[in-house]
Order: sequence, then C-alpha cells, then structure tokens
Amino acid sequence: MSTLMTPQEIDLFFEKLSALNPNPQGELHSINPFTLLVAVVLSAQATDKGVNKATVELFKVAPTPEKMFALGEEGLKSFIKTIGLFNTKARNIMALCQRLITDFEGEIPHTREDLESLPGVGRKTANVVLNAAFHKPVIAVDTHIFRLSNRTGLAPGKTPLDVEKELMKRIPSRWLLKAHHWLILHGRYICKARKPLCSICHVRDECHYPDKAQ
Repeated sequence: MSTLMTPQEIDLFFEKLSALNPNPQGELHSINPFTLLVAVVLSAQATDKGVNKATVELFKVAPTPEKMFALGEEGLKSFIKTIGLFNTKARNIMALCQRLITDFEGEIPHTREDLESLPGVGRKTANVVLNAAFHKPVIAVDTHIFRLSNRTGLAPGKTPLDVEKELMKRIPSRWLLKAHHWLILHGRYICKARKPLCSICHVRDECHYPDKAQ
C-alpha cells in the first residue's frame, strides 16, 4: 500500500506532466459532442483503436442523433460489428438517439444528471463528455486512473467513485481541467498494469509506489 503523496508532490507531479504534454488529447476520434458520446459508449470493454477503426465511416454518414437513428439498429450494427458487445451497444445507442431527439432537441445535455439519464451512459461516460466536449473540470475514473491513483499514492480509494472524489479534492484547481487526459495517458503508456515503466517515468520522484522498478 502506497503512502499518500503530499500536496507539494501532487503539484509537482502535474507540473511535470504538463511540461511533457501541455495540451493532452483523448485518443477516441470524434467530430462533435454527439459523436464523442457515441465513441465513449462504444469504448466500454473495447480499445480506442478498435472503436476509431469502426467509427471513421460511421461518423461520416451519421454525425447527428437524427442521422444515426435513421440508420436503424441493423444499419448501425453493420458499422460497429467489429466492436465487442456490439448488439447491446447498438440497442443502447438507438435508444440514446431517440431520447436525445425527443427530450433534448437533438443536443447533448451539459449536466451529469441529464447525461446519466441517457441509455447506456454511466457516470464515467458522462464525465468524459463533460470534460472533453464541454471543458468541465471533472475526472472520469477508468481502470488506468484507478490503478495509477492507488499505486502512486495520488488518491487512493476502494471504488472508482472514491478515487474520483479524492482526485477532485487533492488535485490543485489549475491542473483539474486537463488532469483526466494526463492521468489516462500516463497510466496507459508508462504506469502500466503488469509492469510499470518506472525507469523512464518523469514523475517517479513524486510517486510513492514502494516497488518501483529501477
């Protein structure tokens, strides 16, 4: 179990990540808030690379809820059949489009509560959209962020919600807007699950992981 990083270490941790990558970007491709929402729904238990491959043609023909709903469930499946759980996801996306058209005039809502009311959208998905599409200072805790937060002593917690609350309390406000992307990218490419690349990690001095590799 890692000890807690100090406020000074946390500030320096993000200062270093910011210097390395001043404008971090999510790796899911989208062209507007609606296609971002669909991409995030599709990315559950799938890779961003796999989702991007499937959506490159889908988003050309269906960049709005109305156009995607017009494809119908079978039409949508023909685009996303390479993605895991595509049957369930197609059904959810059709229901999601219908709700957007009926209740939100085809627009993506700007609040977590409204986003979570949509079929197939949970807290993590809602937070991704709020952060990436609407520039809200929130953090979506995926497996990478959950692991990294516990391993480094940044914001330990037993559940994703616990970690999210700790991150929101412990990360200085000036870093919050981009923290989501920095943490995901760091967890995906450096602080990996099985073998973290501690020897090339730029924030190893701030990290409290007791078993750092040399």
